[in-house]
This record gives sequence, structure tokens and C-alpha cells, in this order.
Amino acid sequence: MEKKTNFLKIPANRIIALILLDVMNISIASFAPLYIRFEFRISDIYPQFMKSFEHLLIPNILLTLLFFAIWKLYKSVWRYASVNELINIIAANVCATVAQMIYIYASGNHMPRSYGFLYCLTLILLTGVIRFGYRILRILSNKRFSLAGRKIWSNAMVIGAGAAGDMLLKEIESSSYLQLTAKCIIDDQPGCHGKLLRGVPIVGGRDKILEAVRLYNIDEIIFAIPSADPQTKKEILEICKESGCKMRMLPGVYQLINGDVSVSKLKQVEIEDLLGREPVQINTEEVLNYVRGKTILVTGGGGSIGSELCRQIAAHDPKQLVILDIYENNAYQIQQELIRKFPGLNLQVLIGSVRNTNRVNEVFESYRPDIVYHAAAHKHVPLMETSPNEAVKNNVMGTYRVAVAADRYGVERFVMISTDKAVNPTNVMGATKRICEMIIQMMNQRSKTNYVAVRFGNVLGSNGSVIPLFKQQIAEGGPVTVTDPEIIRYFMTIPEAVSLVLQAGAYAKGGEIFVLDMGEPVKILDLAVNLIKLSGFRPGEDIEIRFTGLRPGEKMYEELLLREEGLKKTANKMIYIGKPMEFDTVVFEKQLEKLISDAREESAEIRRDIKEIVGTYREEEYRNV
Repeated sequence: MEKKTNFLKIPANRIIALILLDVMNISIASFAPLYIRFEFRISDIYPQFMKSFEHLLIPNILLTLLFFAIWKLYKSVWRYASVNELINIIAANVCATVAQMIYIYASGNHMPRSYGFLYCLTLILLTGVIRFGYRILRILSNKRFSLAGRKIWSNAMVIGAGAAGDMLLKEIESSSYLQLTAKCIIDDQPGCHGKLLRGVPIVGGRDKILEAVRLYNIDEIIFAIPSADPQTKKEILEICKESGCKMRMLPGVYQLINGDVSVSKLKQVEIEDLLGREPVQINTEEVLNYVRGKTILVTGGGGSIGSELCRQIAAHDPKQLVILDIYENNAYQIQQELIRKFPGLNLQVLIGSVRNTNRVNEVFESYRPDIVYHAAAHKHVPLMETSPNEAVKNNVMGTYRVAVAADRYGVERFVMISTDKAVNPTNVMGATKRICEMIIQMMNQRSKTNYVAVRFGNVLGSNGSVIPLFKQQIAEGGPVTVTDPEIIRYFMTIPEAVSLVLQAGAYAKGGEIFVLDMGEPVKILDLAVNLIKLSGFRPGEDIEIRFTGLRPGEKMYEELLLREEGLKKTANKMIYIGKPMEFDTVVFEKQLEKLISDAREESAEIRRDIKEIVGTYREEEYRNV
């Protein structure tokens, strides 16, 4: 789009200058074939040929300029001249030559038989020099500018000698604004080793990365293989991060398809790029069919999971999207983002607490949602250990209030966001989420609404998660704090987790606890080390890693499934259904009422109440926290 705009805004003085140069070139090219044919002696040129030259000069200039205009030689941005522009130059000159030869014979003039060929060759050469000379001068000027030391230039290594790598090299080569100099290329194809791509040497495969970094004094590595599978990308990036260089990459293959490959589109290599697994796939049509035309309510819609739910729901053509959140700043941010990205979306953003029965009922009464995604919750384990009553009020009471309202106002589906910490919970947060799952199972037995829960592990980059904390600690120079060198967690990106939540909602028949396949668990220490390296530092030398010990309520590992639940497959291999555990709903409802009552009264018995409902919770350890 930018180039088209530039075409329309080429200054008139540049066009006039090009036309004047072309007039000069046409004049030279018209005489040069005679001069060459008669062995560079003007006196030997036959008088009849000189007379024809004089008669033909003005018509030839006008005719050639016309073909130059037809082939858009006055509209191209020559600083970005490429093969396409060269083809246009050749085509314009060939057409002009053919037209000239026709005119010569039609007007009764005479020229040597070699005249047309020599004229065309000379004119292509002169026209090309004028057009491409501008680009060549810019490249030489940029190199001279960098050698003069007026800017701090970075030496770059490009991973990938394919189409994307070629496009990036072209931009690096032609732009005077990029402070990059491409020094070498890495590609695993042996056939291209030792060759040059746009003058940059292809030095070898991935095994040569670290050696080339030292040899060429590389400051930045650009991963330019957008079509690489996750495992290949992980393996190469694992090598790159050992170099200590800044690392960037193309976000996706769609940019290569659109021809939208540029340095401005590069993104920093993130920790999720090192997970090395296939991205989660969902059946978009299934999600679309049950979301399209429905009124959707998302509680906690301003949070990490809630806001991504809103983004993906908005893209599936709902009748109306209603967001309810207690925190106005988050609600405002997602509201403005959705207004920008989905101007036709019927959006309503409300401020309110899920604890407030009257407010919740008012929202359901006013908007009559068809589907509810309940994402509002307190989730920080150590904070909930010191404020258990607040965890019960927000997580348990909030879920109960919204679930009851869903039944009262005839909601079709109620999907609660749960967590792996609800499996055999030993902390307040996990125990409250387990109680929420039990509420869902209880309500499903009593209501026409289909109540389900979706359980997954940690999401990379969510508010308060370990990755933003590590980034902040690295930015401050360390130390990076890890609770224990052996602690492990399951991880998934926010968009992946939310996609699976939407897919699970499509499968909901009522009472299920959907469990998302989180892949292999990851050591938190490995995350810290990788993130330090991706930031260009050396773990233990530039940035200290400090072990602080497990926090209150924290486990060494999280489980995704209760042992008693078992597993049932769904159509999506990443989603399983856990068989609900049996419990006495009458007893549970009484326990629930006491729990909520004690939470309201700020009772010191709250931990004992939790223990009565969730047997794995160890309340004795945290009584004095």
C-alpha cells in the first residue's frame, strides 16, 4: 500500500528530470549504432544514414517516451527497483525499437541492418544505468555512511536463504533507516552452502551458527523461515540463544504469502517459541455454529483469559458480547481494542462484581445471555493463602451467584474456567476452584442449563504469571527468583488455551470437566534460563538466579486430572473429558452455605470449612500464614 501511495506522489521535478535524461539517452542510442557500425569514425558514416538519423530523431524521441510512459517507467520507486522494473525497462525498449523500425520503413528512410539490434541494446543499457544507478548509489552511500561511524550499525545473521530471507536482505540492502548490515546467512540446505544471496555469503547449516556469530561479530540473529515447523524452530532457536545475540523472527507464513516481509514486521523471539510443539488446532466451524447469533456474557472479561475470550468470540459473529468486570481499567482497555478491531460488534461493557447478587441478576435480566463464560476469579496462590475469605467470596460465592442466575434466566451453556490447581488442591486458591467445579456439577443436576468446567494449567504471559515477573527482574538487572530448581508446570499460550475453551464449549452436554492437553511439563528453572539468554545475558554471570523456596500453598508439580475421574476422548485430541466425581449434593449445599456465611463474617474457621469440603487441602500448614 505504501508503494502505491509513493507512486502517486512522485514529485513533478523528478519526472521532468527523468524525461530529460531519457531524451539524452534516446539521442545517444539513435546515433550510437551508426558510430559503432562504421568503426567509431563519424567521417565514414554514409550521408543517407546521417540524413535518416536527422529525420527520425524527433519522432523516435516522442515514440520512445510514449512507450516508457505505457510501461510505467516514470511511476516506479527506483530506490526499490528489482527484477520487475528490469523487465519493464526491457519491454519498453523492445516495443520502442519495433515501433521505430516500422516507422523507418514506412517513412522510406534507410538504416544499416544492424541498426535495430544495436539501438535496442544501447537504449536498454543507458535506461537501466539511469534507473538502477539511483539504487546503487543509495546502497554505496549507506555502506559509506556506516563505515564513517555516524550510526551504530548492528551486524545481522539471517537464518533461512528462502524467499523470506531474500526479501529481508533486499530491505536491509536498500533502506537508509535500518541500522543493520547483513553479514552471513545460515541455511540447512547443503546445496546452497558457499554461495551468495544478494552478495551475502551462505556459510553453512545450523551447526555453523555459533561459529559464524564469532567470525562475523554478529549482534543480531533474524529467523526468516516462517514455514518452519515448531520443532525445527525450537531446535534452531535453542542454538541461537546460546550466542547472546538479540533475536528476532517473522511471526508467520501468511506474511510471506502476502509479500509483507519486512524488518518492521519482525517480532522478538519469545519463550513460547521454544516450547517446540505444534500449535493447537480447533474446529472453527463448530465454534462458529454455536457462538454465531448468540448473546455471550464473559465475566472477568478484562483479565488475561477473559479478554482473549472476548477477542475470539468477537471474531465469531455473536449477536451481542457483554463484558462484566470489576476492574475498570482492564474493562476499558478491552473495550477500546474491540471497538477498533470489530467496529460492527454489538458490544456492551459493564462494571460490577460477581459477588453482588443484585448486580448479577440485573445484568442477566437486561441482556438475557445465551452463553456464559465465567472467567472472574482470584488466582494468585500466595495472596489467597493470606486472604482466604476473599478467595471464597470471589471464587466460590461469585461462581455460585452467576451459576444460579444462569439457571434462573434460562442460559443455554455455562462454561467455567478452572485450573490444574483444582486437582488434589493443597492451597486455598486451588481448593476454592475445586469447590467451583463441584458447584457446576451440582447446578447441572438441577437445571436445564448445561454447566461445564474447563481445566488447564499456566498460560504464558498472563497477568501475574511467571514470565512477566522474570522479564521485569531481568530488566532490573536481576536476580531472577525461582522457588525451587525442580519445580515444574504445564504451560500453554493464552490464545491456545482460549481456543480450546471455545471448542470445549461446543462439546458441552452438561456436567463435564474438560481437561486440556498441556503437552509436556516444563521446569520453571529452564524457563528462567532461556528467558535470560533470549534477553542477551548469561545466566549466573550477567543475571543471577536465586532460589527462594516454595511459597505457601505451592506444590512442586500440578496435576490435570483427579485419579478417580478417568479420561474420555473428544473429537479434538487436545481436549479430554474427566468423569465427574460422585459427592452428596445435599451435604455439599449445606457445607457451601456455611462456607459462604463464614467468609462474609471474616471467620477464622474458613480454612476448616474448606477442609471439610476438599479433603486434600492441608489447612494446618497455613493457619499462621
